[in-house]
Amino acid sequence: MSYPHIIIDETRCKGCGLCTIACPQKLITLSDTPNNQGFTVAVFCDSGKCSGCALCAEMCPDVAVMVFKQN
Repeated sequence: MSYPHIIIDETRCKGCGLCTIACPQKLITLSDTPNNQGFTVAVFCDSGKCSGCALCAEMCPDVAVMVFKQN
């Protein structure tokens, strides 16, 4: 069985944290270390619990989150 997965574009993410709040499963966190632009970007913790609801992508003002649902 395959699960939905999320890809976060680190070059677009500015670390606002809205996706972390939106995720009902709490599978997205902010990294501990900044990226090349100095932002602590969002990181997806793939634990097989992602439902593919895409609330994280809907909340992202920088269009940095992509949700792929598996059929």
